[in-house]
Amino acid sequence: MRPLDSFVAAAWADAEPTLCDFIRIPNKSPAFDPAWEEHGHMERAVELVAGWLGAHAVEGMTLEVHRLPGRTPVILVEVPATAPGAATDADTATDTGAGTVLLYGHLDKQPEMVGWRDGLGPWEPVLEDGRLYGRGGADDGYAAFAALTAVRALGETGRAHARCVILIEASEESGSPDLPAHVEALAGRIGPVDLVVCLDSGCESYDRLWLTTSLRGLVGLDVRVDVLGEGIHSGASGVVPSSFRVLRHLLDRIEDSATGRILLAECQVPIPEERRRQAEVVGELLGPEGVAPYPFAGSTRPVVADPAQMILARSWAPALSVTGLEGAPPLADAGNVLRPYTAARLSLRLPPGCDPERAADAVVAALTADPPHGAVVTVTGRETAWGWDAPPTAPWLEQALADASRAAFGGQAPAASGLGGSIPFMAMLGERFPAAQFVVTGVLGPGSNAHGPNEFLDLGMARGVTACVADVLAAHAVRGA
Repeated sequence: MRPLDSFVAAAWADAEPTLCDFIRIPNKSPAFDPAWEEHGHMERAVELVAGWLGAHAVEGMTLEVHRLPGRTPVILVEVPATAPGAATDADTATDTGAGTVLLYGHLDKQPEMVGWRDGLGPWEPVLEDGRLYGRGGADDGYAAFAALTAVRALGETGRAHARCVILIEASEESGSPDLPAHVEALAGRIGPVDLVVCLDSGCESYDRLWLTTSLRGLVGLDVRVDVLGEGIHSGASGVVPSSFRVLRHLLDRIEDSATGRILLAECQVPIPEERRRQAEVVGELLGPEGVAPYPFAGSTRPVVADPAQMILARSWAPALSVTGLEGAPPLADAGNVLRPYTAARLSLRLPPGCDPERAADAVVAALTADPPHGAVVTVTGRETAWGWDAPPTAPWLEQALADASRAAFGGQAPAASGLGGSIPFMAMLGERFPAAQFVVTGVLGPGSNAHGPNEFLDLGMARGVTACVADVLAAHAVRGA
């Protein structure tokens, strides 16, 4: 085992108790806990993570919990460069041309969800077969520990790195509404960035480094259909329209209910040929079960069968999900009553490059134009987020990633794939730092179930990703030398 890998393994063993304490804190994102300031869970999580970072500081490192009124805080860590000739602070980075490495993660969490198996729960960590179960360990509590450990590993093994900034936010699961204000306020501190390392993504397997090449955008909104002022006896059915049927009709304007195909042109973009080729490679590598390792019920099967098409369907095709329903009682309480309304929360994933505001306008127009029977249709809670497509990878980085994966994962080459989720920070950074290189990776692999029950962090994957990040930082420091 390399000295770097030995250090990373020991550092993760040291970090594990603190990460367990982190899992115990129900620091749900503000969208799911509007009273987050009053409850204090987010502050506890920030103090815990910042405390660990401060206790493991490297020479010259500074740490700040940056606060803005009414917004969740961010943790900002600045580590001076050790690379020969590299800048040591943001003020001089432009003069040397060395730039800055920005390492990103978040510490807010999704809600508990139901369905945790016996012996597991969202707020009580359980270590089992090398996997740490509990909400937020993999998404994305591990990131702060991995980022600083990667930097520390270079110092411990005598290798150089450029200036590094670690940024850990606390509103990502709400769409990062607070982050742009922090980044703007800290622009002078962050400096010019030429390499971004995002640790909040996924992996298709646990045997190699996985790179995320694209992320989908998002349109989210709530739609409500009212047909009555109050519930009445279902004997009036046939005269009074069903609010559910009206909603179903409206959704059919957006989505083909037989195939799931999105019908609105404003939600479509051409798929780049390079992404098609990458999907073919990964599809052959993983096969159908590897691409779609989801807990299908009974005889349920994927919408598409070909593994390459599965990858493109979840990364470059728009798709609609109804993630919440309101207006209907539980089955045990359902009588013969025509309900006055039905409401649904819609989550429409958009391909990279699709304008989410234009798509949202088209969705709202489709839902509200000339509703059946003159039903009252109300759309609220609109939110949008851009997708992201990675820029071409520089030769030095492509080689560094290949070398890092082989060193950390027993000779396995890295692989790349688009993912179906969103990381709002990536689109924002891509616009702010158009010349930067991006390494978007993570530990959310098969079965890890981010946002759902039984979420786990594969500790072996966490160690491997950390070692790979350290190797990439070292390669970045000497590129072109």
